[in-house]
Amino acid sequence: MPPLDRLGAPLSDIRVISCDVFDTLLLRDERSERSRIIAAERRFASLLGERGFTVSPDLLVDLRIEIQKLAFRAMNVDDRGEVRLTDIVARQLRVLGLPQDLVEARLAIEIEIEKASLSANRALADALRTQKLAGLRIVAVSDTTLPARHVAELIRHFHGDHLIDQVYSSADQGETKRRGDLFPTVARLEDVAPRLMLHIGDDALADVKAAAGQGLQTLHLPRSRLGHAVRRAHGGATEMARRLRRRLRSSARGMPPAADRHGFGRDILGPIVAQFSLLIWLYADQAGSDGDARLMFCARGGVGIREAFERVLAKLDLPLAVGRETLMVSRLVAARSAVLARSPAALEELSREFRGSSFADVARALGGGDYQLAPSWHEPFAADILFDLLFGETGLAVLADIETQNRLFTRHFAECAAGARRIILCDTGLYGSTQRLLAAGFPDLAIETIQFARANYKGHSEAHFPRVAGLVVQQNLYNPLKPETAVLRYWHLVESLFEPAVPSVKLFHAEADGEVRANSGNLAYGAVDPAAANDLLAGALAYIDGLPQGGGATVLRDAEIAWRRLQKAITRPSHQEVACLEVGERSVDFGRSGTVRVVETGSRAGIGARLASIKAQLWREGAIVREFPMTRPALLALLETLHALRGLSARLQR
Repeated sequence: MPPLDRLGAPLSDIRVISCDVFDTLLLRDERSERSRIIAAERRFASLLGERGFTVSPDLLVDLRIEIQKLAFRAMNVDDRGEVRLTDIVARQLRVLGLPQDLVEARLAIEIEIEKASLSANRALADALRTQKLAGLRIVAVSDTTLPARHVAELIRHFHGDHLIDQVYSSADQGETKRRGDLFPTVARLEDVAPRLMLHIGDDALADVKAAAGQGLQTLHLPRSRLGHAVRRAHGGATEMARRLRRRLRSSARGMPPAADRHGFGRDILGPIVAQFSLLIWLYADQAGSDGDARLMFCARGGVGIREAFERVLAKLDLPLAVGRETLMVSRLVAARSAVLARSPAALEELSREFRGSSFADVARALGGGDYQLAPSWHEPFAADILFDLLFGETGLAVLADIETQNRLFTRHFAECAAGARRIILCDTGLYGSTQRLLAAGFPDLAIETIQFARANYKGHSEAHFPRVAGLVVQQNLYNPLKPETAVLRYWHLVESLFEPAVPSVKLFHAEADGEVRANSGNLAYGAVDPAAANDLLAGALAYIDGLPQGGGATVLRDAEIAWRRLQKAITRPSHQEVACLEVGERSVDFGRSGTVRVVETGSRAGIGARLASIKAQLWREGAIVREFPMTRPALLALLETLHALRGLSARLQR
């Protein structure tokens, strides 16, 4: 029996029919969401021009897409609330320094674009009218970023004034069909038991499974697979064209010559750091929409990130109600909590860090002391034995110190959280080990992480990745067609850019007044200058300080060309660029002393020895420039080709 035939018969066991809107009561054409966004932003750019504001349509499109992407990411991590178009537009206007009273005009454009891409489902409307004449109440229920008043306007435009008695929008209610929590709310507001409701819709999850899970009767009206396929293809083609336009824009503009370290930081890293700060704000503003979130900048890198972030907020006049703190943490500190929870994640991290070391080396790092240990502790480290040793008789002294350190950190962590339900860590990246370990050690806390980049370079579990967002880069391998991924070729640049010249957090102690302090000293906001002896960060901060009021558009325009310039400096550097970007020695960390050089200066005379050494370098391109000044163009081109092929192979194997 065709699904709609059910609506042609009396529904004696139903009092209220709830109906999905988009792709059910109102049918979309073949145009993709991406194409509708582009059409709306182009029209908005024209409106802005009429009101005296000059903003590129492409910039509006890019910003809208980024804001929407981060809003949904922040919402999905918390699994509550809903993204609202009014908030998306408001953030867009704030970044660009435009008046907030333009929100309604922008929403009106959205509705006009929707009207042009929708059509009425006449057959369904006729069936609903039959049931309405029989005395049933008809309501519309939609998962949408639009307010209910605008959804109602669309329905009236296609079906007249009297078909729908009430419209319920997830954007207004802060609850969704796909999670299932919107249905009980609608039933309560309609004063009807869920079993006396019939929900109609096209989505198998939101309109059928979720509705049935809340006790509603359901009627599935799926759209054709061909229609979905055509729309996806249209969206893919639209996105490819958008990215091509963006690439041509950045390619067409001149690239500044290499400068000294401060100049490189100002002209190239400055726009990138400012862009990262904007992305943090966009995520945090959405995450803090319920007023119960805390943003914690993780030492050490978080100190420099916060300095830039606070300056961008002040310069661009971006409001943020979310409280901010500096969290004294490191992978070592986080590992202690995970070890005490006997988490496999801790063993996996320790296995990687202490490969070739002994159990005693692990004990010194985790406990922070020198111990007289049994002979078994001096055996080579093996993950499957550690917990037996640590929680056995021979590990009591080490375990006691680990517990003491974890208690002190737990106090510090709680003070920073200040009772917030949602804890957002902000760090540099890549794998998100701190997130993974803290989540294992504090399973009752809702912890998530935003960072510059996320990549699984370790080959470990990605179970924590849904709660780790790489705001700028979120993929495992360098892609020459995506300039931002060049940082994966030289990650130590990003870490050194944001970290102040202080030791990694290893040990805590309690002051006489009870305040918990770490060996790194006081890293609270304003207590230390992260740009001291760091010309690259000092230059980046100078760029931020020089921004005009409301200069978000300047940041976004400058960042496009800055990424192309940084990609070139990392993957095809000149001698001057190597001098600008070399970061010298990096500490080993994880409770151990010692450093490694990012680019080793060679004393190897033979060509074979020098070629073999390149693989061990932390910045291979920089090492090639140093070791092979005459043949570097060919070697760098070969290395770029190898990385491109590696990325292509990885994508084909997915």
